Amino acid sequence: MDRIEAMRVFARVAERRSFTLAAEDLGLPRSTVTDAVKQLEKRLGVRLLQRTTRFVSPTLDGEAYHQRCLSILADIEDAEGAFAGARPKGRLRVDVHGTLARHFVLPGLPEFLRSYPDIEFYMSEGDRLVDLVREGIDCVLRVGVPQDSDMVARRVAMLDEVTLAAPGYVEVHGRPEHPDALGGHRMVGFRSSATGGLLPLEFTIAGKVHNVTLPATVSVNAAESYLAAARLGLGLIQIPRYHADAALKSGELIEVLERFAPTPTPVSVLYPRNRQLSPRVRVFIDWLVAVFERRA
Repeated sequence: MDRIEAMRVFARVAERRSFTLAAEDLGLPRSTVTDAVKQLEKRLGVRLLQRTTRFVSPTLDGEAYHQRCLSILADIEDAEGAFAGARPKGRLRVDVHGTLARHFVLPGLPEFLRSYPDIEFYMSEGDRLVDLVREGIDCVLRVGVPQDSDMVARRVAMLDEVTLAAPGYVEVHGRPEHPDALGGHRMVGFRSSATGGLLPLEFTIAGKVHNVTLPATVSVNAAESYLAAARLGLGLIQIPRYHADAALKSGELIEVLERFAPTPTPVSVLYPRNRQLSPRVRVFIDWLVAVFERRA
């Protein structure tokens, strides 16, 4: 194995904290990965990884060498990608919120893969906080204001939000005309994956944002369940308009308090600050921006 490939192997082991996971990512036998790191350590004359029966972690020398490897490998990818005819290739790992995956990413994915047939696409779904480096993920697509300062965030869209209720709910509780007149109304609670607390309803009144928390007999932590609970008349909800499009057209849900709509919600793609973008990640992000411009 040449030096560049050995660097690539070591970098993946350092990120994944595992010889086995690195081998799976790279499509190599575990023994090959282990031997490559041993030969690298022998050539450099330092221990790069601290090994125990439970985990693998870089030593101080390993951390420093890892950063140099990332810079060198990124420069090589950029240099090779600069030539005419070079195409982004390799495995692309992304993590996407489930509703965004089904409404935006998956419908356009055949087009993306036709444009970049040498990319192997892997997508996980979730809205939990993920360790991109440790889990070997290239980028994540998230709704809301990014909180992680260790990540670079690129805004790809602003999604209009709506307040919704089922016709049966309105028959029982009446149609609210102003956020100040929500006494006696209920909401379906949505629990934050970050804090576990219920998110308040948000209304814009005379240019100012007001948060309102109503009684919630039912609370959930998944977007599909949130929408389903509203269809059953269990309370008011607020979601991006695209997610409610089918329910609005069918009449299962109706929009209320239209004049006091919540502020639009940002959608961003995040990737590690200390990792230069590979060509495959760069083209994927550019494609995402175009997809949201067309569909949002």
